[in-house]
Amino acid sequence: MGKIHQIGKTIITVYANDHLPPHFHIVHPDFEALVEIRGFRLYAGQLKGKPAQRAIDWAAANIERVKAEWNRVNPRYPVGRK
Repeated sequence: MGKIHQIGKTIITVYANDHLPPHFHIVHPDFEALVEIRGFRLYAGQLKGKPAQRAIDWAAANIERVKAEWNRVNPRYPVGRK
C-alpha cells in the first residue's frame, strides 16, 4: 500500500498492482472511496462531509505527488504528468 498522506483519521493511498482507471483511495472510519486521478470523479464508494472534501482538496493541490505514487506502484498503467 502506498500511503501518500493522512489528515486526521482520513488516509489517502494508492494500492500497488491496482486496476484501471488510475485512481487513489480515500479511507476514513465512516467511508471509503475510489477517486479518479484525472478529473477527481468518484469511481466507487462514497464520500462524506468535510473529511472527504479536505482529502480531495489535498489531492488536487498535490496532484503530481498522487500521479508519481500511482506510477511508482502501478508501472503497467502509467498516468501522464499533465
